[in-house]
Order: sequence, then C-alpha cells, then structure tokens
Amino acid sequence: MGGVFSQSKTQAAAEKKQHVREKLLQSAEPWDEQKFGQITRAKVAEITSRIEAGEWTASQVLEAFMSRAVYAQQRSNCVTEVMFEQARQRAKELDVEFSKTGKLKGPLHGVPMSFKDQFDFVGVDSTVGYSQWVGNQSTVECDLGIQLSAAGAIPFVKTNVPQTMFNFECRNPLWGTTTNPYSQRHSCGGSSGGEGALIGLDGSPLGIGTDIGGSLRFPALFCGIYSLKPTFGRVSSSGSRSSTAGFEGIRVSTGPMARSVDDLIVSSKVMLGAEGSDPNVAPVPYREPNVAKKLTFGYYTFDGFIKSSPAAQRAVQEAVDALRSKDHECVEIKIPPGFFGESCQIVLGLTAADGYQGLQSHLGPDPLDQANWLTIKTTSTLPGFVKRIISWVVQVVYRDAFAATIVLAARRRSFYEYKELVVRRNALVERWRKEIWERYPVDAIIAPGPASPQVINGGCKTVMPMAPALATFNLLDVPVGIVPVTRIRDDIDALTPEWRAQQSGSTLIEQVLYNPKSGNYDTKDMQGLPVGVQVVGKKWEDEKVLAMMGVLDDALGLRSFGPGAFSAFQNQALGL
Repeated sequence: MGGVFSQSKTQAAAEKKQHVREKLLQSAEPWDEQKFGQITRAKVAEITSRIEAGEWTASQVLEAFMSRAVYAQQRSNCVTEVMFEQARQRAKELDVEFSKTGKLKGPLHGVPMSFKDQFDFVGVDSTVGYSQWVGNQSTVECDLGIQLSAAGAIPFVKTNVPQTMFNFECRNPLWGTTTNPYSQRHSCGGSSGGEGALIGLDGSPLGIGTDIGGSLRFPALFCGIYSLKPTFGRVSSSGSRSSTAGFEGIRVSTGPMARSVDDLIVSSKVMLGAEGSDPNVAPVPYREPNVAKKLTFGYYTFDGFIKSSPAAQRAVQEAVDALRSKDHECVEIKIPPGFFGESCQIVLGLTAADGYQGLQSHLGPDPLDQANWLTIKTTSTLPGFVKRIISWVVQVVYRDAFAATIVLAARRRSFYEYKELVVRRNALVERWRKEIWERYPVDAIIAPGPASPQVINGGCKTVMPMAPALATFNLLDVPVGIVPVTRIRDDIDALTPEWRAQQSGSTLIEQVLYNPKSGNYDTKDMQGLPVGVQVVGKKWEDEKVLAMMGVLDDALGLRSFGPGAFSAFQNQALGL
C-alpha cells in the first residue's frame, strides 16, 4: 500500500510540473524555418554582430530560439523549467539600452542561454528530477546566471537530468526520458543530457552543465556538439543544487556546451576566473594561449580497460589523420598498465563510501531508476559475502581480474578506508604526470570517448562500466574538450574478426557490451549517430585545450556538425 501511495505522490507531482511546463511553452510562436531558421543557425558572434548592426534585436533572437526550444522539447523532452517571460523582459531591457547607447551590453548581448536544471534562478524550482524538491523555488541567483547576464546573455530555459545525476542517461520520474536528437531509441547522455539534446536540436546556442564523471562530455558526444570540462576552480558552481553535497573525493566542474569551438571560447572568456561567491574559483581570468604553428598531439585507441568499438577507434584515427594532413605531429601513447582499471576502482570506492546513502536520501517517494541499479542498488542491498562470491566467480570462472576487483570496489567504507582511497587517487595523478606528461612531450591528447559511442535508452543498467573512459579525467582534474568527428556507418563500423583479435581489457564487460543480443553496439541501429573524441590537456591549461580543439576542428574541415546540423542531417535523410 505504501509503495502505491508513494508512486501516486510522484505521479501527481510529475503531472503538475509537466502541465505547468506545457502551458508556459505555449507562449512561443510555432516553429517556422523561413522566419527563424537564419537566426537559430547563427553562431554567437554572428548573433551579437547582427544585433550591433541593427539587423536583429535581442527580442527577435529570443523569440526564434524559444520557438526552436519548443520544437526540441516536442522531439526529445529536454526542457524542464520555462523562463520565457523573464527572458522576454530581459530582452526588452537590452533592446531599450542598445537603442539609447548604441553599444552592446557585452560579448553575449542578446544571446539566449540554457542551463542544466540544477542551477538556481530566483522564483524558479531546481528539482533535478526529485518530486520532493518540487515547489522549493530559489530565492537566489546562481553565480553564472549573474555573470553571463552581465555580459548580455538571456537565460530562458532549464533542462533535464537523470535521477541522482549519477549515470549517463537522462531519465527521472518527474520529467521522464530525454532522448537523442537523432534517434528516439537512444540516449542523449547525462547527466547534462537535456542540454545536449536542446543544443543538438538548435534549441539553444549556448548552455551550461556540470561534470563529475563525464556529465558534460557524454551528452556532447552522443548529441554531436562541443563542450569543455574545465579544471576545477576555473568556473563558479555557486548556486547549483547537488545530489552529493559535501562530497569532495572527485570535484565537480562546471562548463559550457555549444555548437562550435568559437562559441565555447566566447562563453569561457566570460566565465573563467569570474568574480562571484564561490571561494574555490581561482582569480585567473581567461588567458590568450600562445599556440605554435606546428603542434604535437598524443593519441590512443585502447585504454587497457575496455576495448573501444570500431566506430570509437575510427573517430580517433580520423582526427589523427586530419591533424597530420595539416603537418601537426601525432604520437601514439601507451597508457600505463592497469591505469584505467585502478581509476575505476577509486571512482567507485570514493562515490560508494557512504553506501550511496546521500544519493538515495533525496528520492523520497520516487522509485529508483533502472539506470542506477548497477551502482547504487547493488552497493546498498547486496551483502558483502555475496559480492565476494560474485567476485570469485568472475575471477575464477570468467578469468576476468578487472571485473572481479570492480565488484568489490563499490561498498560502504570507514573514514580510514576513504582516506586510503584519496591517497591512491593522488598517487594516480602523480603516475599520470610522470608516465604520460613527462614521457610524451605533447600539447594535448586525442582520446576516444566511451567504448560504444552511443547507448540505447535503458542501457546504463548494464554498460555503466564504460564511464572510466571519461571519469578518469575527473579524477585527474584536467581540462577536457569534446569535438564531434564523424557519424556511425554500418558498412565500416561493424564488429569484425580483425577487431575481435585486438587486445582486450575486461573480457566480461566487453562480452556484455558487444554481445549482439544486448543491442548495446548495433551499427545498423546506430547508423548516422555522432561519434567524437576527447581533447585532454594539462591541469589549468583550459585555454590551451580550447585552442587545440579549434586546431582539430579546423583540420577536420566542414562536416555534418555545427549550427543547423540537425536540420541538414534530417533533410539529407529525407532526400531533400
């Protein structure tokens, strides 16, 4: 009876919030390609320059993106909170100010911006998908809302996240599932998934998300857009809700998401080192990087933990080939043995140290989503002796030492054991410095994304072990950018005998991931979906990472990504 009552409370909260959202969305004009398309296909610099030239107004730009955001919502269910009226008032104020002064407010004058649901705005909920957080409207503004608005930006919507913000899908009982722009069977990624879908559908030119284990990068990779996970302490996180308040074993980075490297740079110039209320932000504003004409990139296609799919490997190789064609040097690097496996153990150990009690404390009447089962449910419900038996079976029967250690890593720990993990984390950081940065004198590293470049909705309940491909760089606290490279092709990305003969990591995880019956890596089903790479830099070299992303993007040349990419892809698919 209690379970039924709890579900009814969740359902009632969901119906109420979704009804309010739909009503607020109705104030936007219906999508009209002829009327709004030129605006929504514009980069940030074009938007501001056309406003400055008197060709567009902030209000016109806002109306165009509001219309497109409604289209994106109808296709992917990406929007949570709607701030259209506040945005309209802000746009009018900018237009009046510009008519009087003839000067732009700042580098983001009239640019609509979307925010991950956890960011606070006065008078607006920040539920992050929890029904018991409904109605708790914020009385303060997040730092980034203040800083970006001061530069002329116009916050206009907030976007969906997965329950707990601790997996790389995008589903919760309050707002439902957000899907991939290009395939409703596939996920948009998470936890900044709503941002990925909205921006990928041209519903917003710029967005803000966070990243503790790939949460900016999974959505960017899945949705074919660009993002930057900065070094912790470069961008303020003040005024953002968290499911893991007080946890500092892995620090959360806040960063931008966009449809081009140029747009990331414009927003980063505003955000990096900006003065606000976050005491963790270093007072180091954006620094123009000094980039040589000829650069050296490191790269790898196998991290030693999980064998990357043919599509993920191809994306790295195409990036390398493009850079070499522009006379940049590319050096294959060898990942230290067991490095990503050790990283996985540490990440799981740190995050599970409280038995995921903190994450579960916010659920209230909400049922635990299946995407959290492999981590949260098994950790909090399976007795230790059962885990030891499972680990033994995996080690002895399946002969997979990687997976066997992972089974035991996610458990409740004492404070002493937690400190031991922090020591191991710090040792891993030092090992990366010595065995990668000192051994290979490279400007940046081209790394694959997750082993499978896309995930079906509901896939996280089995493929969460792919996370270390991205989460390792959170542990190392280095800046990482995402650049979309290509799209999945069934004719060249299917699993082959030659691929199967390559060196493996965790054989059990690879068997689960690449088993044809699982549907996790099905190139026919994923045909045309985006594949990208990570651009990894040294700590504090965020500006250089952005520059390296630009170099790679230019080397790759024109391809099916950027503003207007979704419509172009859709037209091509329809033969238009």
